[in-house]
Amino acid sequence: MKRRLLRLLERARLLGPAFRGWEAWRALHGGRRVAVEGPPLPPRRLMVRVAGTADADWFLRGGRAAYDAIAAHVPLGELETVLDFGCGCGRVTRWWHEFPGSIVGADLDPRAIAWCRRSLPFGRFEANGLTPPLALADGRFDLVYALSVFTHLTPDLQLAWRDELRRVLRPGGLLLVTTHGRSYLPRLAPEERERFEAGELVVRWTDLPGTNLCSAYHPEDYLRQTFAAGFAFAALEPEGARGNPTQDLVLLRKE
Repeated sequence: MKRRLLRLLERARLLGPAFRGWEAWRALHGGRRVAVEGPPLPPRRLMVRVAGTADADWFLRGGRAAYDAIAAHVPLGELETVLDFGCGCGRVTRWWHEFPGSIVGADLDPRAIAWCRRSLPFGRFEANGLTPPLALADGRFDLVYALSVFTHLTPDLQLAWRDELRRVLRPGGLLLVTTHGRSYLPRLAPEERERFEAGELVVRWTDLPGTNLCSAYHPEDYLRQTFAAGFAFAALEPEGARGNPTQDLVLLRKE
């Protein structure tokens, strides 16, 4: 029923406006606010854009869990420069506030970037377009992570941004991304499951890239044979992205 409604909205060219209306409704009817120490909480509308809910407790716990998942796979003490690609309103970036090195955030949403610049003074924040490039120098970062970003891009955009993130990584630098893996198979239609099992990237709602409605599903064969081009495949942990429940965690090293 849900997919049928979405298709009807798509045919009527109302899918984008309907989705933005849903985000606004979620912002108005979200969870309770909580008192926090450290950086302030962003406005509800910005939280909905990155977390799917305005529940402040989940925003904080999910962001911390995502940071902890990164720390479990990357030697943080060896890092000097880090890029949070798709930082949104700092759900994960906020937990780098004691990092002695340089933390940079980049995002498609200029409102989120403006909020981060005002509220997270320990970092540098840059807006980017839907397509590359980033306004950042070659070979700058030891680590780039993109949490629940490639899950919402079309195939061409995924490969373009993979190459751009490789450009800003130093030789030997790490790229950590999260993906929709096998745990998401129940969401797929039978024909989509067949394509996934055959090693094909499956993407829904390709006319809305960069939004949470556009959804990409990554089989392991695709990650290893296509997405990892130019990288050494360091790790794949099914459902390892703790702050993005049931997403897989993928770690690549720039060759």
